[in-house]
Amino acid sequence: MLNIENLHAHYHTDEGTDVHAVDGVDLEVGSNETLGLVGESGCGKTTLAKALIRLLPTNGEIVDGSVNFKETDLTELSDEELRKQIRWTEISMIPQNAMNSLDPVHTVGAQIVQAIRTHEDCSKEEAWNRTRELFEELGLDENRVKDYPHQFSGGMAQRAAIALALCLEPALILADEPTTALDVVVQDQILTMVSELQDEIDSSMIMITHDMSVVSETCDKIAVMYGGNVAEYADSETIIKNPRHPYTLGMRNAFPDISKDTQELISIPGSPPDLIEPEEGCKFAPRCPFAQDECREVTPEPEEFEEGHVVRCHRADEVEYLQEEASKRETWAEMKDDQGDLISATDGGTDE
Repeated sequence: MLNIENLHAHYHTDEGTDVHAVDGVDLEVGSNETLGLVGESGCGKTTLAKALIRLLPTNGEIVDGSVNFKETDLTELSDEELRKQIRWTEISMIPQNAMNSLDPVHTVGAQIVQAIRTHEDCSKEEAWNRTRELFEELGLDENRVKDYPHQFSGGMAQRAAIALALCLEPALILADEPTTALDVVVQDQILTMVSELQDEIDSSMIMITHDMSVVSETCDKIAVMYGGNVAEYADSETIIKNPRHPYTLGMRNAFPDISKDTQELISIPGSPPDLIEPEEGCKFAPRCPFAQDECREVTPEPEEFEEGHVVRCHRADEVEYLQEEASKRETWAEMKDDQGDLISATDGGTDE
């Protein structure tokens, strides 16, 4: 359904430099498939999603690559063609902050009705009936369709935003951290509802999150992003149980294991890279305990190991060694930055 090839999206700065937020991404999403995009804040997940339907801010631009959706390259469509033919009807987005995405001066139901009638030839009564049905399916009282956003709780607002995104039964849903700031019980309810509705309308989804537990439970495949690149890509079971990239291994260390009585999680030291005119070499090298001279000097190319398991790392073939050493706290505890200062694995920053 969706094939992303060598996609580059930059933000232009006032100083004349570019932030390489998405820096050569290759991904595929099949029909009725859920792909998880996981990584730290600032790794390019949201920029990638917004670039697919060209909703980047005014200083953002796709500078290279293609986005083939149902055999149509979306990068070649005009803004008008994209608005009429693709957005909402074929590809919709569940935003990260539901309350900010809803218009405060119109009722929630009226906003959904407007979206339906803008893209479909139907009566106002038919649109309102569909809105009420969506509310019921998402666990909202249908009588709340005439309420305003400020009358909704956080969980209710998130459900309303999901109803708005799914009202035209799109083929692809871009879910940008749809459960952020919600308690775990409401998170589970919303993720279950989204999955059920996705199956009902036979759509695909890209789930954007920093939470490994969410992607492991909801996604068929996972792409681990770092510094604007896909560091590792495979089916969910492989990423969770048999990762090869040191960054993925580090993220797994910060993911609690409920089978153990007690455990002290191991964080990845340092901070995400500066993406303004990045230099050659692996972007994770400054934070990687396994980095060698080659890693700092030569940008690694994606390499496929088992079928469908793609890794961007010079040492990915040393999987047993990497997995064993990455599980040890001391592996991450005594790293130094370029200035020779000790980087702490306990607070995620540089010791002073």
